[in-house]
Amino acid sequence: MTEQNKSGRIPGAGTGRRRKPPAARRRTGVLLAGAAAVLVLAGAGLGSVYLRLDGNLQGVDINAQLGGDRPDDLANGSLDILVLGSDSRAGDNAAYGTDEGGARSDTAMVVHVHDGHTEASVVSIPRDTLVTRPACADSTGTTVPGARRAMFNTAYEVGGPACAVKTVEAMSGIRMDHYIEVDFTGFKKLIDELGGVQITTTRAIKDTKSHLDLAPGTHTLDGERSLALVRTRKSVGDGSDLGRIQLQQAFMKAFLAQVRSVGVLTSPTKLLGLADAATKAITPDSELDSVKELTGFARGLSGIGADQVHMITLPVVYDPRDPNRVIPLEARSQQVWAALRADRPVPAAATRDAATGKADGVVR
Repeated sequence: MTEQNKSGRIPGAGTGRRRKPPAARRRTGVLLAGAAAVLVLAGAGLGSVYLRLDGNLQGVDINAQLGGDRPDDLANGSLDILVLGSDSRAGDNAAYGTDEGGARSDTAMVVHVHDGHTEASVVSIPRDTLVTRPACADSTGTTVPGARRAMFNTAYEVGGPACAVKTVEAMSGIRMDHYIEVDFTGFKKLIDELGGVQITTTRAIKDTKSHLDLAPGTHTLDGERSLALVRTRKSVGDGSDLGRIQLQQAFMKAFLAQVRSVGVLTSPTKLLGLADAATKAITPDSELDSVKELTGFARGLSGIGADQVHMITLPVVYDPRDPNRVIPLEARSQQVWAALRADRPVPAAATRDAATGKADGVVR
């Protein structure tokens, strides 16, 4: 029987997986991805540079590692993408510190693209969330035991991308259609290629950990300062990871608006530069590890603007046993996941009584 994706079409035939772009057209699509969670990709019509851009992409075969023990792939027209920002300090990322036992998922977002692909709901999962982590196989096939009260970001540390996906699927009951990982250095270079991102701060931000120093007002942030902003935690709100998530979500909105305002379609040099930076910045799943696949996927999301992206944080409260950790509000969290499974907007009541981080409005 022919496999179908959530749109009800076979892979390669619709706006979901493996959609092939027309050979002679040049388009720019918007991928909701990464530590700021959005990447610009340009691929169709680039001809001979396909090989160069394809060479930048190294995919991860999530499906092979997870096998068949997964939630059903609902044919309701939606798409679900797990986006991780890795905090690995290997290679060029060593400038941001040293690994403490291995790379972890510093940023995690479930991007739910609603049927019709004109709106998206984004659920940020705090890295310090205590979860029941399922047993999973790592990239070598070795089974990693499950654990209770494990920090969410340890799933990536002990089992890599597939374990992170399995943990999210166990939490949500939603099958992830795609996986995209973004690293620090690639994120910086992408912002610089874009020409920076404009944000407005409503108060001063001075953070000794991220080395960010911003006065109140409007700023155009280059790659280095953009990375500092999405890493800032101690100097905003209540100093928790929840406040940092609020900064990240505000930055994502600004990034989306910037992407749509830059005239890449009229500048082949800008188009190629962004495509090169974007494909170097990410590690996608194996169904998005070519320029054609990635561009077709991005084109299906190109109608989603900043105003059509609705962002929340998974409803959590500080753990009474450890104030440095958070635990999900079970009933509220299930409201979030149930809404996405049914391809409905997340109800406002789902985030009631949840911890916030108290940094909302610091960046616009």
